[in-house]
Amino acid sequence: MTDITAAPETRPGNDNFTKAAQILARLQSEIARAVVGQQEAIELTLIALVAGGHVLVEGVPGLGKTLLVRALAKTFGGGFARIQFTPDLMPSDVTGHALYELKSQEFKIRKGPVFTHLLLADEINRAPAKTQAALLEVMQENQVTIEGQSFPLPRPFMVLATQNPIEQEGTYPLPEAQLDRFLLKIVVDYPGEREEQALLSLVTQGRIGDVLEVDSLATLVSTETMQGMQRLAAAVRIEDRVRDYAVAIVRATRQWPGVAIGAGPRGGIALLRAARVAALMAERDFVTPDDVKRLVLPALRHRLVLSPELEMEGLGSAEVLRQILESVQAPRL
Repeated sequence: MTDITAAPETRPGNDNFTKAAQILARLQSEIARAVVGQQEAIELTLIALVAGGHVLVEGVPGLGKTLLVRALAKTFGGGFARIQFTPDLMPSDVTGHALYELKSQEFKIRKGPVFTHLLLADEINRAPAKTQAALLEVMQENQVTIEGQSFPLPRPFMVLATQNPIEQEGTYPLPEAQLDRFLLKIVVDYPGEREEQALLSLVTQGRIGDVLEVDSLATLVSTETMQGMQRLAAAVRIEDRVRDYAVAIVRATRQWPGVAIGAGPRGGIALLRAARVAALMAERDFVTPDDVKRLVLPALRHRLVLSPELEMEGLGSAEVLRQILESVQAPRL
């Protein structure tokens, strides 16, 4: 592993914040070597990891969603596991199960793939609700219960779930309770023209097939370093005016015309958790209103349920949140 740093001190201080920001910048650059043209998605994924949350990555096929997760796993020295969600996937295939061994005549616990640091739940909406629900305790409690026995998961732990928004046949929509447990929803869009040119050049230079590999990426940070940055992010200051600004945005979603269900308190918590990491990336020990603004869409867009009338007008949650941001006045620090 390339040791770019020991874990930064968890005490707030300019040097510690600078060191953490440098680590995150190096991680972004390293992942971008494999994931071309998705800088925002890379940054948001790292924000969720340092904030100790989970992400839902949405985009049409072929935009590098799975590659992004694999690249993150390569640069991060923790365990990685992948589950391909299918209609016949059982909850025990995710969490594990008790297996009776004839030789010893006793039950043995066989742990599932969730016992890792980074879990890729690929095409999560292809599994039925019962299997999706198996992730609820995992994502919320960082533990798994098998045959009445609780087993803690490694730290840090993060679920990165992908889904395809255009292919609805054979899929099961994620319930609101499940969506609310994702800290951020990252929408992966088509790359720009120059980025797509660079992508095609990279894929066609002496390669067989069209798969971009992550083998050449360096492992830059350990699990201990990542946990140190998580503790440092938790120490970033949030002034009352900034907190109240986040609360005003979240509460506005509940009263906005055309929004059937607005964001709950967990939405405001997620918004501020992510904003703290954004401040850390900028080498600051305090959150600004601009940090909050930047994270409103990824932190809240999956928490709104729009009325059918609004959807018929072609408006989505992103447009509604932009309108809310224009209507809620930001404080001056």
